[in-house]
Amino acid sequence: MNKITFTYANLSIWIWIKVILSIAICAGTTSTLFLYALNYVTDTRENNLWLLLFLPLAGITIVYLYKKYGPIAKKGNNLLLEEYYSPQGKIPWIMSPLIIMATFITHLFGGSAGREGTALQYGGTYGDRLAAFFQLDKSQNRIALMAGVAAGFGSLFETPFAGAIFALEVFKLGRIRLKALPIVVITAYTSHIVAHILKAPHTKYTAIESITYLDFNNLWIIPVAICCGLAARIFIVSGTVWEKLFGRITNEYYRAAAGGLLLLLLIYLSGTTKYIGLGIPSILSAFEAPAASYDFLLKIIFTTLTLSVGFKGGEVTPLFFIGATLTSFLSLYVPLPLVVMAGLGFVGVFAGSTKTPLACALMTVELFGPALFPLTLTTCIIATMVSGKQGIYSSQRNLSKWF
Repeated sequence: MNKITFTYANLSIWIWIKVILSIAICAGTTSTLFLYALNYVTDTRENNLWLLLFLPLAGITIVYLYKKYGPIAKKGNNLLLEEYYSPQGKIPWIMSPLIIMATFITHLFGGSAGREGTALQYGGTYGDRLAAFFQLDKSQNRIALMAGVAAGFGSLFETPFAGAIFALEVFKLGRIRLKALPIVVITAYTSHIVAHILKAPHTKYTAIESITYLDFNNLWIIPVAICCGLAARIFIVSGTVWEKLFGRITNEYYRAAAGGLLLLLLIYLSGTTKYIGLGIPSILSAFEAPAASYDFLLKIIFTTLTLSVGFKGGEVTPLFFIGATLTSFLSLYVPLPLVVMAGLGFVGVFAGSTKTPLACALMTVELFGPALFPLTLTTCIIATMVSGKQGIYSSQRNLSKWF
């Protein structure tokens, strides 16, 4: 009698279970340890500001690590996109520890960066390498890669469903692969459960209880969304400008050192450390009181400079900062509640920069509750359209749907 084997995407269900558990355990555990370590690194920097003086040397160190141990990994998130579009199993294992170490160095010595890029890269590494280990074909490899990205994103931000949709949306904008959806969602939630069991120190946000939708003032979300889209465009263009400016310095070590010196000067001139690191205190404060008019602009300058000269981390948490402080300031002139305004900006600029409006809107459901979703979905779609064809991931394809 023949043994009945249940399959999904031409692969045994039991193999998929192994793939899901392997990715989820690796990503969930890594996210937990990474968050604890990053909190420690941030506290160490804030209690020892003399470390900022070594910012140029930190940049040189990061460049050395990538040139010595993982030159192909330097592409970062764009390497994940390239591997998805043309699976070749070229993501090296070293990418995961390299991005984690480089992120710690960036934050310890005063760079302005996030942590999403780190999560996507170690999650994507696990997905791609485990796909090779289980000998998956190209189509199955794509699913595993998306599952890894979703697991990293979801377990890091405590947003598993948004993480799953982000993974589907960022790779195939407008062409979500329904075949991949179950695997990606299950992996993201399993990774989230692992991080929850390990008590990962996630940032907690105040729930938005209720919103009156039949309110004429809600039409204000249209100009607010346009402002979010323009801020995203400024962020994207600023990164390009810094890259072209420092690209004139052909030696990567000199480039990182020069960028570090300029960043150090900007920190000194600003007289504060609020624009370096993740900026989570400023994000939380934006929900409680209107932010300064210049906060979002300075964060754009600090973050795009940091990431353009060789430092590592990510853009998403800085984009949360930029969006939340922008709309928090605009709440002085817009007749909408401060928490609603900050919530709209929190994801609006993020959506415009990554071209993932659905994932960004869903993120507010998991972070703030479902009440804000209709407004954030509208905001994210408009912001994505206004922000232009270019995104922060230069290798991203299928952007034409929105323009």
